Amino acid sequence: MNFDFTEHEEAFRKEVRHWLEANLPEDLRGRAFASSRAGLDEVRKLRAWQQTMHAAGYVGMDWPREFGGRGASIVEMVILYQEMARAESPQLVNRGGVSMLGPTLMRHGTPAQQRRFLPRILTAEELWCQGFSEPNAGSDLANLQTRAVREADGFLVNGQKVWTSMAHVADWCFLLVRTDPAAPRHKGITFLLVDMKTPGITVRPLRQLTGEAEFNEVFFDNVRVPAENMVANLNEGWSVAITTLAYERDLLTFIRHISLRNALHRLVKLAQSRGRGADPVIRQKIAELWIGEQALALNGYRSLTRILKGGQPGPEGSTSKLFWSRLDQELAQVATEVIGPYSQVAHGSPWAPEASGIRAGTSEILRNILAERVLGLPKD
Repeated sequence: MNFDFTEHEEAFRKEVRHWLEANLPEDLRGRAFASSRAGLDEVRKLRAWQQTMHAAGYVGMDWPREFGGRGASIVEMVILYQEMARAESPQLVNRGGVSMLGPTLMRHGTPAQQRRFLPRILTAEELWCQGFSEPNAGSDLANLQTRAVREADGFLVNGQKVWTSMAHVADWCFLLVRTDPAAPRHKGITFLLVDMKTPGITVRPLRQLTGEAEFNEVFFDNVRVPAENMVANLNEGWSVAITTLAYERDLLTFIRHISLRNALHRLVKLAQSRGRGADPVIRQKIAELWIGEQALALNGYRSLTRILKGGQPGPEGSTSKLFWSRLDQELAQVATEVIGPYSQVAHGSPWAPEASGIRAGTSEILRNILAERVLGLPKD
């Protein structure tokens, strides 16, 4: 692996570091995945932060200049993520729009769609959620059943989505629907852009064991979507979705450590504030977590080196997700040990730890992917 950065890249790192030190609001520092759980007031703050970052040229840096970006290299994007982690900056509130839908529209969208949506994605004027997973089509996405019937001027959508982060505050949803139920599973799917204010859409929070409602169910009851909001061609949404998911996987390989490192910083401060900073057992467990976080970062460097040499991303995305999930859960367990009985407090308490085992696909499904596609084992 290549661990060296050029003089130009190190100069960019200093630029970003100084800017974050001068501009990151203290009340947003250390807020990992804050946007998924945020209420309207916090979303307002996170929108304002993305707008500040956009004005400074740090949102959508890797987008082509004609779409409002800087044409930045992947190395510069990694440096930005590293410095955001160092400063304990929250991720972009419109991360799904910037990192998934934006590149998808650049590749598959019409010029009218690009003009209409891309600028508002960058500024967080319009927030986006992803309408892919369903009760019977989560990791098995091709099994989706939400229907869209073609009409003269658009589509009539009926069905249900689940595990939809940001749906409670999103302005728009990029949605997969089945438009030809007689077609094979990966055919007959269409990619739509849906205004969340459209009549017939109901968002219902999913209350978890922790008391939080990080995800949502979304119900579509005779929801009308204009024809101009279809991305690419009718029944060709699967290829569009693959583009979207590829950007998600590539992004997560490099930015997972932002949330994990932020959580580690908070755990260290928590141990110190609770008088456990000198406890040798707690110190050892935190050291093990820190080593794990560094290993996660090195795995990202492995993938980055391969890409810079002209290769394609390997299995690092899935392996990193598995490792990240385990570390995140172990971190929550250590935090519970530090907090003691306060770890059982009711929803809304700032003491509540957090764990993540299902973001970007469940660990069980990812193990199957690695077993079948990397190790060559028989299909499950």
